[in-house]
Amino acid sequence: MRRFVFGVPTENIGPPSVELSRCDAYSGVHWRKIALRDLFVDGSRMVTAMRESPSTRLPLYVQVEDVLAARISSGALPVGTQLPSEEDLIREFNVSRTTIRATIQNLVRQGMVEIRRGRGTFVASPRIVQELTELTGFVEDMRVLGRIPTARVLSREVVSAAPLVAEKLAVPAGTRVVQIQRVRLSDGVPLSFDETYLPEDLGRRIMTDDLANEPIFTLLEERYDTPLVEAEYVLEAAAAEPAVATALEIPIGGPIFLIERTSYTSGHRAVDYERLHYRGDTIRFKTRLARRRIPPATKCD
Repeated sequence: MRRFVFGVPTENIGPPSVELSRCDAYSGVHWRKIALRDLFVDGSRMVTAMRESPSTRLPLYVQVEDVLAARISSGALPVGTQLPSEEDLIREFNVSRTTIRATIQNLVRQGMVEIRRGRGTFVASPRIVQELTELTGFVEDMRVLGRIPTARVLSREVVSAAPLVAEKLAVPAGTRVVQIQRVRLSDGVPLSFDETYLPEDLGRRIMTDDLANEPIFTLLEERYDTPLVEAEYVLEAAAAEPAVATALEIPIGGPIFLIERTSYTSGHRAVDYERLHYRGDTIRFKTRLARRRIPPATKCD
């Protein structure tokens, strides 16, 4: 028979002497030191001790948050595990429902847990950190991170190029282009909703391929002899519109990263324009910039 301590299987409880103090992969927040032995004692006694300690000046919801965050960070509550119910947490920590709800909302904002409608609150996967240092595709990025990339194709059709699409592909507005819409998943979780626009001649050939399993970048370079040389990226924060929210399974208006990427082949010819809508709670982007060297000013005599 498996034994549980406050929702955590006893076999997941680590050595009692280990302390947690880490810049967490979920959010970059530096959590306060908490001894593992303290994570699995009676929660109400623990919070009572915090209340009575003259050195403790943290709000109750932050104290509870620290305990739950440390359990997640230590692996005692693994990814995908359902958190105890509100009622269980209220009993464990002897705090109000308002305190527990504030705790959970903070953990959601940090990306450590996610609320699944009608099911409960679950430990979320750590945020993906994607480096913007070279031109790569979704499949390449996920495989480097040890994740399994998949795709769902929502549509593929020939459309008239809107002014923005026409500008990016360097064709007259109204020109026929191919539009492909896909949901890109990482380990089965929707991560990005992609709108891809291609010149008609090239796009019609790609439309016939197995786009659920074959990346467009790979098709362009390996099947259609169209090397990708460089790309222009434009990133901005945005709110998920209804179609994007549905595709990514997030609330309408939820935070997303919108990336516009125009990829060029030889001769600086645009062959692929994309609007990539990434879930804001699952990914972070990282880059490194060199300082531009400014020559010293010439002294005047």
